[in-house]
Amino acid sequence: MTDMSFLIKVLINGVALWLTSLWVSGVDFRTDDTPLNTVIVVAAVALLFTVVNAIVKPLVKLVSILFYILTLGLFFLVVNALMLLLTSWITGFTDYGLTVDGFWTAVLAGLIITIIAVVLTVVLPDGKKKERSRR
Repeated sequence: MTDMSFLIKVLINGVALWLTSLWVSGVDFRTDDTPLNTVIVVAAVALLFTVVNAIVKPLVKLVSILFYILTLGLFFLVVNALMLLLTSWITGFTDYGLTVDGFWTAVLAGLIITIIAVVLTVVLPDGKKKERSRR
């Protein structure tokens, strides 16, 4: 993963987390409500969420492969919820961060974050040069 693609993933996750906090009751950022502080907190949480998804999520997916097969892939909702709850738990040790009210709130938020991230991934470049085929 290049530095640019990592930064784009952080940006996408930041936008997705922020929009989800506006749309889902029970998902909030702990800030002092100044615009600059809110941007900094969202960026920090997005960075942490991206790192959690890059390191922990593949391990959880590997351990839970049977559940993915049995649920025809729908277990990704649970894994996404767990990654969101883990991020919330880690930021809970600070005065600022992300709060998620419960598991089902995390499932809904994870679904919305995934949808937003997919849309933004299609819209934004991924930092890689696209090779054009010559015919």
